[in-house]
Amino acid sequence: MRRFAAFIMLTLLGACSTVDDLAPSLPSAPTVAVRAPRFDDSDPHEWESGAPWSYAVHGTDVSKYQTSVDWPAARASGISFVFIKATEGGDRFDEYFDEHWSRTKASGIPRAAYHFYYFCTPAATQARWFIKNVPKDRSAMPPVLDMEWNAKSPTCRLRPDAATVRSEMSIFLEIVERHYGKKPIIYTSIDFFDDNGLSAFRGYPYWLRSVAGHPREKYGSHPFTFWQYTGTGVVPGMRGNADINVFNGSEAAWNKWLRQNTR
Repeated sequence: MRRFAAFIMLTLLGACSTVDDLAPSLPSAPTVAVRAPRFDDSDPHEWESGAPWSYAVHGTDVSKYQTSVDWPAARASGISFVFIKATEGGDRFDEYFDEHWSRTKASGIPRAAYHFYYFCTPAATQARWFIKNVPKDRSAMPPVLDMEWNAKSPTCRLRPDAATVRSEMSIFLEIVERHYGKKPIIYTSIDFFDDNGLSAFRGYPYWLRSVAGHPREKYGSHPFTFWQYTGTGVVPGMRGNADINVFNGSEAAWNKWLRQNTR
């Protein structure tokens, strides 16, 4: 009789419960929003080879110029990661960083903070400024160092020699990596890459800008992890032109890269 009662009890529990109900709830890992999306572009490039929509994973980057972004809509359209401007030089903080930082996380979009480098401030000072303003969040992607010439800057247009550039980059990168425990990503443009011999500056993941040709056409065989392929993209949930990027790899490679870099 006791065995029969136990059987009836188990049957009733099975009727009103599932494995998911009985298992502890765990946060779900980020997934690719839309595999190989093809975004509109207000000034498209005619890609002869290596078209960006042949890549599985796409993302964007934002600063104070992208306000009130509807991140759930952007994610639903195919945005699977975001780079967010945090700091510039040794004293400028992007006023929309906190909003973008919190809302992308709430929307389940992997994100990283980036620093725009100025050559009028010592590298160590800039690294400390970045650390002061960007939280140490292990769920975030590695921090990013944005290296470009500041041709339109009203305050700093210095153009140091290539050896000085690489030396300052090393100082900044080493300080930031020590603090966050992740090897930073380097963002750069074709002219800056060529002017400063960055083909010899290795050991870091690169995010390369190339809006009029595949990176292999503009940077040769230099390895890259991310490619910024347009600054005039159209992304649902974002007003005006948007920067769009791809991850250089398959969906499986992206999931592996996230596991390795967001913990």
